[in-house]
Parts: sequence; structure tokens; C-alpha cells
Amino acid sequence: MRAALLMLGSTVFFGLMAVAIKLASQTLHTFEIAFFRNFFGLIAALPLLWRHGPDLLRTTQLPRYVVRCAIGVMSMLCGFWAIGNLPLAQAVSLSYSTPLFVTIAAVLMLGEQVRARRWAAVVLGFIGVLVIVRPGSAGFSAGTLIALSAAVLSGLVSIQIKQLSRTEPADRIVLWTTLLWVPMSLIPALFVWEWPRGITWLWVAAAGGLGTTGHMLWTRALKLGDVSALTPISFMQLPLVAVLGYLLFDEQVDRWTVIGAGVIFSANAYIAHREAQLARRSASAGATQAAKPGE
Repeated sequence: MRAALLMLGSTVFFGLMAVAIKLASQTLHTFEIAFFRNFFGLIAALPLLWRHGPDLLRTTQLPRYVVRCAIGVMSMLCGFWAIGNLPLAQAVSLSYSTPLFVTIAAVLMLGEQVRARRWAAVVLGFIGVLVIVRPGSAGFSAGTLIALSAAVLSGLVSIQIKQLSRTEPADRIVLWTTLLWVPMSLIPALFVWEWPRGITWLWVAAAGGLGTTGHMLWTRALKLGDVSALTPISFMQLPLVAVLGYLLFDEQVDRWTVIGAGVIFSANAYIAHREAQLARRSASAGATQAAKPGE
């Protein structure tokens, strides 16, 4: 129950972050929004340093953090652009294709074995993506390709986080990520720099605080609970942003986005279920091996 509540909390925070980004994008360039989201996100993450002390920053994985954060910034810039320029529900729906790319990257980068049923789920998920994007139709928008680019890059980041989490605690990953994201996102922001004015300061500060808090809740939820049980909860972000998009921006959700999102959701739920099953089998096999006498 605690894991479910943490995941629900992270889902709400990420949904509200998307709304804050959308509001800020009305008067501010995407590159600047990304920088301020990271700057205020770092402020929100600094209590981790107070809580754990300077030892939290000690790592032998700094080069890996640099690569992970560089890819993460590119993913963030694409994702923030999609939120600012596409309907919220469509941008968020396409972001949920990330686990499909994670599965492919896990095979290529980690050598994981993926069998026929999970490949079938990946193919089903991509069918859902095509339903939303509708290439070649009158409703096709080139902006959806930027949203998909964000999902691809986010998939690579997820693999790198998986590698880092083998030796690094979750709080160290969060802190180093925010520390490196600030200067990395500042560089492109300088080319379009314009100081936020008025209530825009509130939106960028909110995006930073909401994003970092959502990230913290998400990592703790996954540490406590089963991925297959928690993944469906994360999809509550879609109806949340759809309702807020309608109320705040008069956005309509077309049936293709709803159908495509449903297909992607089904594929992701199955992939998460299979990964949880395999993790339990691996843990059970390891425990049995350890219990054998003389070994």
C-alpha cells in the first residue's frame, strides 16, 4: 500500500509538472524552462545532502553520470518541447512508449534475453504509437516525432540508471543527476536567454520542485513495490493531464490518442508483469543455489 501511494503521489507530481511546463512555455523558450526546472529541482534535492552528508557525493561512476545526464538533458529538451507544443494528453501518451525502447535497449546494451511474448508486447506498443502519430494522415504532426525522440533518449537513460543502481544508492543518483543537469541545460538556454517575468517565475519554480519530488517518490515506490503492480498506477497521469489540459488550455482529446494510449498501456503492463516474473524467478533461483550445501 505504501508503494502504491508513493507511485500515485509521483504520478500526480509529474502530471502537475507537465502543466507547469505548459504554462511556462506560453512566455518562455523550452530551453530556459529546462534550465529553470533543473535549477529549482537542485534546490529541492539539496536536503538529501543535508540528510546524508558529503559522503553522498562520493562516487567512482562520474564518467557514467556525465554520459547519462547529457542524454537526459537532450531527452528533457525534446520532451519539454512536446509538452509546450502538442496537446498535453498526446505528449504524455507518447512519453509512455519509453518502456518499449527500454526493452530493445536492454537487449542491445545489457544482453538481456527477451522471448516471443515480450517481443509481441513491444510490437503491440508500437502499433499504439502509430495509432497516435498516424503518419501520412491529415492529422499527422512532425512534432510527434520530437516527442518520440524524447522517449527513445529516455529509454537509454533508464538503462543507464539500471546500470548505476547496481552500485549507487537512489539518493546519490538523484543528487548527481540534478547537479550535472543544471550546467548542461544552461548552455543551450544561454542562446535564447530572456528572464522570466511575473507569474512565469512561479511556473518554472513549480516545475523544478514538482519534478524532483516526483522523481524521489518514484524511486522509492519502485524500491518498495512490484513493478508490474505499480506501472498501471503511473498511467493515472494521462487522465489527470487530459482533464487539466481541457480546463486550462481548452484542449480536446481525440479518439486516436485514447485508443493508442490504451494499446501502449496494455503493452507496458504486460512487459512490466513479465519483468517482475523473471525477477522473482531469478531471486528464487539465487536463494535455492545459496541454500545448497557444500557450495
